[in-house]
Amino acid sequence: MIKEFEKVILKIDLPEHGLLAGDIGTVVMIHDNGAGFEVEFMTLCGDTVAVHTLLADQVRPVKQKEIAHVREIAETDAEFVKVQ
Repeated sequence: MIKEFEKVILKIDLPEHGLLAGDIGTVVMIHDNGAGFEVEFMTLCGDTVAVHTLLADQVRPVKQKEIAHVREIAETDAEFVKVQ
């Protein structure tokens, strides 16, 4: 079961928000006993890119033998919010 503050992997593309399957987010709230999650997606420097409510089948837990991969986003590609 996915827990609050756990890292999760996005399983679907959300191009309208600049997010792609495989992007890593952090669960910040759990809805209906795990039926859905509020997930924050951030840059490696800690800037919030997006926060979205997602269904349980749209994310998955991180697997033990996975490695992160970096890609650059443009501010126009997402709801990029610079946290000050």
